Amino acid sequence: MLARGSNGPAISLTLILSDGSAAAMADNPSWFRPLDPSGAHRVTTSLPVNLKHAKDIHPAVDVPLLQDAVHPDRTLWSPAELRELTEAVAAELATPLLDIVRFDSGQRWWTRLALTMGVELWLLSWAPGQGTEPHDHGGASGAFTVTVGELNEEYRHAGGPVRQAHWRAGQTVAFGPQRAHRLDNRSAGPAATVHAYSPPLRPVREYRDLTDFAGI
Repeated sequence: MLARGSNGPAISLTLILSDGSAAAMADNPSWFRPLDPSGAHRVTTSLPVNLKHAKDIHPAVDVPLLQDAVHPDRTLWSPAELRELTEAVAAELATPLLDIVRFDSGQRWWTRLALTMGVELWLLSWAPGQGTEPHDHGGASGAFTVTVGELNEEYRHAGGPVRQAHWRAGQTVAFGPQRAHRLDNRSAGPAATVHAYSPPLRPVREYRDLTDFAGI
């Protein structure tokens, strides 16, 4: 969601899942990738195609609940299924998520919680005043649940008007691929959110304005 700078250089990460790979990932900087202030990077990641049921989970939340919730055998998730996933993770893993999350007023922060062939799951933080540019998700469906604080959203479906929403802790929004949006924290306190996208690893496209979004 937050990769910026569609004209910038590409950074490619290939995660080879095998026994012990979760421990190795604990020290990999891809678990914590702050936003480049220059806006000149894009991150792509891939799983080995020969591991249909592979899953990669952040070591801090590598528990049976999440191992089951990401359904490694599911190759495509609906918006409703993504909603169920982010709601369940936000509710059932609230304590470890609070242990993981970091708030940094100087730069954006996020970390990936899980990745399978069908879905990617992220934890994001938002210090006051932080936000995104208008963007789509490259044809992926998505959902996010607010776990801490509140966020403002401006969004637009292809061919429709720009709309606004205000989301508070405990609320969830799910959406299909024909939707672009921008999020920002206009409150005086920090916010955190859990996001899921399917298919995973689609490149994000940014826009000068949401009215420029013409659909996927």
